[in-house]
Amino acid sequence: MSATLNQDAIAAASLPSAPSVPAMMITASASGQGKTTVTAALARLHARQGRTVRVFKSGPDFLDPTWLAAASGAPVHSLDLWMTGADDARQRLAEAARTADVILVEGVMGLHDGEPSSADIARRFQLPVLTVIQASAMAQTFGAIAYGLAHYGDPFADMRVLANGVGSTRHADMLRTSLREPGQWAGALTRDPSVSLPERHLGLYSANELPDVMARLDKLADLLAPLPAAQLPPAVRFEDVPAVAPLPRRLEGKTIAVACDDAFRFIYPANVDTLEALGARVVLFSPLRDADLPACDAVWLPGGYPELHAATLAANTAMQEALRRARASGMPMLAECGGMMALFDTLVDKEGRAHEMARVLPGTVRMQGRLAALGHQAVALPWLDGTPQTVRGHTFHYSQTETPLEPATRAVSPRDGKPGEAVYRVGALTASYVHLYFPSNPEAIACLFGG
Repeated sequence: MSATLNQDAIAAASLPSAPSVPAMMITASASGQGKTTVTAALARLHARQGRTVRVFKSGPDFLDPTWLAAASGAPVHSLDLWMTGADDARQRLAEAARTADVILVEGVMGLHDGEPSSADIARRFQLPVLTVIQASAMAQTFGAIAYGLAHYGDPFADMRVLANGVGSTRHADMLRTSLREPGQWAGALTRDPSVSLPERHLGLYSANELPDVMARLDKLADLLAPLPAAQLPPAVRFEDVPAVAPLPRRLEGKTIAVACDDAFRFIYPANVDTLEALGARVVLFSPLRDADLPACDAVWLPGGYPELHAATLAANTAMQEALRRARASGMPMLAECGGMMALFDTLVDKEGRAHEMARVLPGTVRMQGRLAALGHQAVALPWLDGTPQTVRGHTFHYSQTETPLEPATRAVSPRDGKPGEAVYRVGALTASYVHLYFPSNPEAIACLFGG
């Protein structure tokens, strides 16, 4: 664990405590092991039993939280010791502890992957850990992996393992007896393709894209219910923090139009909360269906899947004209990833078909079969109030841009300090592949939207 995290732990130790609440982190030995499936199943199971469930997602993610929100019935916020920061995470967990009967945190990638990792979060907040291991093609090696995960680095408050993809009762017995610490066993889930969550190139389908989402979640909860993993986890006493000072109302009286439909759906709930805390009124609109922008003072085009809806976006020429008028009028605009893609001249989809976009930015966006960029990014915005103000975020995309525009600045990777994504500034429009986390610098966000 890093020195910074240790210092945070020492500083937090002197703070008063929030209520003690059953809590657990659900993680895995690697990506694709089933941790979202298990977390959603647990959330649905506990909610179905009448408990108030709060779920968090560690690491940058827009898609897994839609399943966790559907299962728990509550918004899902992010915990990331770099992007959101330890103080933000501590505050959100303490707030949840005051009202929840159980708190679940879904990890990111494998337990020890990343800097900071899911393991760092679990240790930082003394969360018991449930690790999902896809065991369909192993026997005694299951025990070796479980032992290694538990003993790599500093110890955890508690560590159990759940075998996923198990073929039979005999297979489950082999896995269970392979554990050097029998108390780690949290049960086995058998193979059942009918309950797997559907995926595409950026990850899971969003839960609100599937009409049978609650039926899927109920079936998952039923499968998990008989297992030891379904029991309430140990109680955790979360660190309390002083009340957060209200943000200056720099967006008071302003209306911000936010694109939100099947093409633009990558929106952190905390970002909307930040805009409202700054005094803004948030209204939603659909670039797919609406003919004009709502009455507004600024526009936010978040990320999403414009490449899957490019033909519909291209056909909505009225909305494209509205976006061009907004840019020409000097209206503050923020376009992130998919939102930026929709503003270029042309978008070429994975099949090689070219679609005319809004023609706000010159150039072409091309989809490709492999990942173009992934990871945390810090963006210093030198044009705000005359001094650079840094906003934290992340990038994850499968497209590349070809444009004559020169970047106004470039994001920076916190991992190695190297230049990252280009950030374009055209009038009052800021556009980049970076998804910004607004609470990391609310005043900079207020400046971006004209506050």
